[in-house]
Amino acid sequence: MAFLQEKMLFRGLLIFCMALVVSSLKRPYTPPTVAHLTDYFPPVSIDKGFSNFFGGSNIRLLSNASMASLALDKSSGSGMVSKNRYYYGFFSAAIKLPSGLSPGVVVAFYLSNAETSPHNHDEIDIELLGHDKRNDWVLQTNIYANGSVSTGREEKFYFWFDPTEQHHQYSIIWNSHHIVFLVDNIPVREFPRNSGFSSVYPSKPMSIYATIWDGSEWATHGGKYPVNYKYAPFVVSFADMKLSGCILNPTEQVSSCSKAGVSSSDPVEGAEFVRLSEKQLEAMNWARRKLMFYSYCNDRSRFKVLPPECK
Repeated sequence: MAFLQEKMLFRGLLIFCMALVVSSLKRPYTPPTVAHLTDYFPPVSIDKGFSNFFGGSNIRLLSNASMASLALDKSSGSGMVSKNRYYYGFFSAAIKLPSGLSPGVVVAFYLSNAETSPHNHDEIDIELLGHDKRNDWVLQTNIYANGSVSTGREEKFYFWFDPTEQHHQYSIIWNSHHIVFLVDNIPVREFPRNSGFSSVYPSKPMSIYATIWDGSEWATHGGKYPVNYKYAPFVVSFADMKLSGCILNPTEQVSSCSKAGVSSSDPVEGAEFVRLSEKQLEAMNWARRKLMFYSYCNDRSRFKVLPPECK
């Protein structure tokens, strides 16, 4: 009888713990109110702002090219690249992620110059990762500078909403002061520029990419949960694309927005872009406290000596 009671108690505790996990996955948080920086910039028609990068047969332009669907199937992923390269700016996309089981699927909206600087490239990443066995997605942000691919500066967050139900805005501010990652205008991460370690700050003109691809080898615990193509195609929708930055003249090289070769002055040098407001700082602290579950700055098993900006 005692054994039966203990067994029933154990089952009860297990069900309780599972309920806690499920309720935590729902995360019914109400985000703080902040300024909508996405309202400051006009959308770009996708056919005017982007070219096909790969998997062209899996790319469809919709609603007079105001929206694009990109698919991943067993034959290929797909991706678009901006027709211009930019030095600093505000870059944003409204993204609706594939629904259903999606472990190993990676949707990315990012800046990179790997095509033009293959040995010392810069990169600013928003990566949306199909996560484990659940119908769940994870936001990963990352920064590389001057080919620092062995370091990586990943931070990972859960969402406070279901990113598969409708479009949500994912944005990047990149200027001479800081890099800021935003979700629905809520800052989730700020990476300040610091003269003490300027080499880790992206500093060369970059293109903007929107992609979906198979990240099975690394996206879920080293390939523990690979893409299951039984559920393919995996289709992501991109809309409300905003590309507001200094456009690089391809015949010249530049080191700042004020020099020759750039089409205009830096559009993200105003007061609202140079530093985060008090409300934005409060919102970022909220997101990091409630939703961030990994930061490279806390990964002592990975770094015997933490990167300089972590100190």
